[in-house]
Amino acid sequence: MARACSGQLIRLYFGAMQAKLRDLVIRFILRPRRLLKEGREPSAYLLAKGFRELRLTLWHGIKDVLLIGLGVFSAAFGLESFLLPNDFIDGGATGVALMITALTDWPLSLLLVAVNAPFFWLAYRILGTGFAIRTLAGVGALAVVTATVHMPEVTHDKLLVAVFGGFFLGAGIGLAVRGGGVIDGTEVLGIVISRKLRTSVGDIITAINVLIFSVAAYLLSVETALYSMITYLAASKTMDFVIEGIEEYTGVTIVSSHHQEIHDMITQEMGRGLTIYQGRRGVGKTGVRHDVDILYCVITRLEVSRLTAAVERIDPNAFVVMSSVKDTTGGIVKMRRHKH
Repeated sequence: MARACSGQLIRLYFGAMQAKLRDLVIRFILRPRRLLKEGREPSAYLLAKGFRELRLTLWHGIKDVLLIGLGVFSAAFGLESFLLPNDFIDGGATGVALMITALTDWPLSLLLVAVNAPFFWLAYRILGTGFAIRTLAGVGALAVVTATVHMPEVTHDKLLVAVFGGFFLGAGIGLAVRGGGVIDGTEVLGIVISRKLRTSVGDIITAINVLIFSVAAYLLSVETALYSMITYLAASKTMDFVIEGIEEYTGVTIVSSHHQEIHDMITQEMGRGLTIYQGRRGVGKTGVRHDVDILYCVITRLEVSRLTAAVERIDPNAFVVMSSVKDTTGGIVKMRRHKH
């Protein structure tokens, strides 16, 4: 009797949870996206689609929070265990906060928030509320961790401090960016200035960091500024590596009269997908034109030599153009193991 009652209670509980999830899907996914009109009941297909989207949204939210959390602790470790005890600085807003701390002994946690405060407003005005909230959350979390979690000093060797302090700080910033957050507001300022001056964000950030290191050389010492440049280089390279991923991808465009053979080689032998464009080829001074299929595929850097060798065997006169690709989503680039 007791077992039957407990089973009934469990079924009632899960039924109530399913009803609540159904209401959430209807309220926050189907109706806001105009997939379901007011007053109408959703079909089983729409509900399944909404549940899938809700599951993916929750999964991405959890993953983003974990990445930002790891990024905050990595950056805090680089700051407290390497840079802060040795009065080294980095570029950007974090570097300004470190420099003021070295000169005044003010707490780094408060300075991180104070120096980044103008960037919260810029992010809100230029990039939207969501980005501003993520920026505030990332910087706030870093400030809280540096204020409450005390990490041990690892070394006082200046070269090791510069390299590994930059490594952990750059890894932290990169992980936070991959999670959709920001723990240094300099890039917000770079985006705003680049739109005004019509220059690249990278050029603006470089100019800002040159100014920061020049001030550090005057107020701290030339030696500290030089070591801090090493810190900045280590941080920026590590950040790029973390954001772009371990694998580097190459986009390959192939124009050849033997396009069908090359198509079969890429799809069957290499196990890669590709896209076919319809184009026209112009030849000679008269510009004689004829139709041609243009093949485009994305491969890893480990497969570049294999692909070029195979294309050359099929058609030595094929026109091949390669370009760097930062990252990919979807497709079958990451789904199959490399065949060698």
